[in-house]
Amino acid sequence: MDRTAVSQWVAAYERAWRTPGTSSLSALFTPDCEYLVSPWAEPLVGVEALAKFWEDGRDGPDEPFTMSSRIVAVDGDTAVVRVFVDYHADDPARWRDLWIIRFDSSGRCAHFEEWPFAPRQPDGQST
Repeated sequence: MDRTAVSQWVAAYERAWRTPGTSSLSALFTPDCEYLVSPWAEPLVGVEALAKFWEDGRDGPDEPFTMSSRIVAVDGDTAVVRVFVDYHADDPARWRDLWIIRFDSSGRCAHFEEWPFAPRQPDGQST
């Protein structure tokens, strides 16, 4: 993978989120992909589990949001991407994520790990 391929994958991910249904997920993820919604979560395994998660987690393909991203690093088959998402109707509406994505040889994601943070979310620091 290179930065251009990762950038194209992230753009396709956003398009998939904005598209009705979940059929486009099979072009983005391997059939047996692992998808972690946080570093502490049990992985969702397989495109079918991911599709159910997407349908349950979004307000629909016309859900108003803006998204931008910046690739932090690409090393072989693994990429780290900072993602900025602002949902226009949710609270918290602003999310800042780190995505760790491992790709297979065809450019589909085999492992996705998300580190999501929202304003006023506990940061894990002890006082």
